[in-house]
Amino acid sequence: MNDESTNAALSRRGLLAGAGVAAAGTWGAVPAFAESAPAEFGPVTIRPGDSRYDNLLRGNNFRFAGRPDEIRVVASTDQVVRAVSEAVRSGRRVAVRSGGHGFENLTADPEVKMLLDLSSMNAVGYDADRRAFAVQPGATLGEVYQALFKGWGVTIPGGGCPGVGAGGHFAGGGYGPLSRRYGSVVDHLYGVEVVVVDRDGTARAVVATREQDDPNRDLWWAHTGGGGGNFGVVTRYWLRSPGATGTNPSRLLPASPQRMLLHTIFWSWEHMTQQTFTRLLRNYGTWHERNSAPGSPYAGVYGILRASHRAGGTVMLVAQIDADLPNADRMVTDFVSAVSAGTGLKPVLDLRRTTPWLHKMTWPGTGEAGDALLRRYKIKAGYLRRSFTEAQLAAIYRNLTNSTGKPEGNLLLVGYGGQANAVAPAATAIAQRDVIMKAVYQSVWMDEKEDAANLAWVRGFYRDVYADTGGVPVPGEVNDGSYINYADADLADPAWNTSGVSAQTLYHQGNYPRLQRVKAKWDPRNVFRHALAVKPPQDG
Repeated sequence: MNDESTNAALSRRGLLAGAGVAAAGTWGAVPAFAESAPAEFGPVTIRPGDSRYDNLLRGNNFRFAGRPDEIRVVASTDQVVRAVSEAVRSGRRVAVRSGGHGFENLTADPEVKMLLDLSSMNAVGYDADRRAFAVQPGATLGEVYQALFKGWGVTIPGGGCPGVGAGGHFAGGGYGPLSRRYGSVVDHLYGVEVVVVDRDGTARAVVATREQDDPNRDLWWAHTGGGGGNFGVVTRYWLRSPGATGTNPSRLLPASPQRMLLHTIFWSWEHMTQQTFTRLLRNYGTWHERNSAPGSPYAGVYGILRASHRAGGTVMLVAQIDADLPNADRMVTDFVSAVSAGTGLKPVLDLRRTTPWLHKMTWPGTGEAGDALLRRYKIKAGYLRRSFTEAQLAAIYRNLTNSTGKPEGNLLLVGYGGQANAVAPAATAIAQRDVIMKAVYQSVWMDEKEDAANLAWVRGFYRDVYADTGGVPVPGEVNDGSYINYADADLADPAWNTSGVSAQTLYHQGNYPRLQRVKAKWDPRNVFRHALAVKPPQDG
C-alpha cells in the first residue's frame, strides 16, 4: 500500500481518516468525523432485567461487579456528551469503561449509577488535518497494533496483552515490550478529545494538544499518565511522535518491527536454593542497572522474570528483541548469560525462536479466553530505581516458599527504563523517569471461595517486601512509588499503608499538585472520581 492510498484508509468502523477537522486550527475544536459513527447504532441503554445486563456488567476481573441503574453503550462523542449531561442533571454518579481490565472496583463501585461502555468506539485511523493517528478509547491494543501495522507499518510502545482497551491504558501512561526503545505510549501522545463538565453542569467535548500555545494544553498533560476517570471521558486520542515532521504517516510514529526474537527459559523450583534464587533476582536487577540509560545499546532488549510460588513449580525468564536490530541475537545471549551467571541452574526448558512481530503482539493466547474470562485476581506493584535490597530479596524468597501461597501466585519483574527515562519527570504526568524495573505481585484464581486466602497471601507478600517503608514502595534510593494503571486500592487504606504517604503521592509524586490544579479547572464539580482519583485541591 503506498502513502497516498494509506492517507485515506478507513478503520473497521468506517471513520474517514482525513474527513475533515473543520476547525482544526481552532483550539478545542471537535473534529467533524467525531460524529461519523454508524447512525444505526447507539446509544443503547441496558437496565437490570434486560437479558444483556449481566453479560455486560463485569469487566475482566470477576471479583467486581457493580449494580448500576443502567449501562449506556455509546458509539460517538455526541452520545457521550448526552449521557454525561443526563447523569449530571439527575445527580447520578457516572463511571467509564473501555476494555474492562480494571484491577480494582473503580468502575464497579456501588455508588456508580450509570456505567458508560465505550467498547463500541473502537476506530483507528489517520487524521490528515492533525497529522496524527486517531484512536478511539474502545479499541483494544491488538486492534491498534493491527491497524497501524497494516495501514502504515508503524506502531506504539504499548502493552503485550491484546485485549486491553486503549482508553485506560493510554491515560495511565502505557508501556510494553518496545518501551525501553521508544518510551511510554504517552511520549507519543499528541492530543486528546475529552468530554468534560463545566461548573454549571454543562457537558461538552474539548480537544487538547501538546502544542505550546494551546490554551487547553494542561488537559492534554493530565492525560499523559494521570490515569483514567479523573478529568472527563476521553473519546479520542491522537498519536504522533515528538519531532516527527512531514505528512507521510509512515514517518510519524515508530516503525513497527517485522520479526521478534524470543528466548524463553524455565528453571525448576526443585533445584532452587535461597542462594541461587537470590542470585538470579540480583543478576536481573544488576543487568538493568547497567543497561537502562537512554541510548543504551541494549535498550532494545525487553526482559521479564516471573518467579511463581514454589507450589507453581517454575521460575521463568523471557527475553525479546526486534530480530532485525544489529547484533540482536548476541544481545539476547548476553542478557540471558548475565541473568543466569553464577547460579549453576540447569533449565528444564530453553527455547529460542523468531516469530512475526504482529503475531506476537496480537495472538490472543494471554489467558483471556474461554474459562479464563471467569478469573479473579489481585495485583500490586512498585517501581524500582535499582535492584532490591538484601532484606527485600529475603522477603521475596520467604513469601514465594511459604505454606500459604498458591501455584498461581507470583512475582513479575518487568524491564523498563531506556528511552522511557529520556523524558523529564514534569514533561508528562508520569513522574517516575529514572526507574529500571516494575515489580508486580499477583495472584490469579477462579473460585470465589478462594478470595480470602489469595488476597491474604499477596497482601502479606507486598507488605513484607516494603516493611521498612510502611508496607508500600515509598520513593527513595530503591523504590519509586507505583504505576497508576496497576490500580491498588490498598494504597489508600491505612490498614495496608502505614507510611503516611498518600496513594496519590505514591502514584504521581511531585506531579500531583499540578494534577489537582487541572482537576479543579476541568472537573470543578468532581463528577469523575473513584477510590484512587486525583482529588480537588481542597480535599487534599
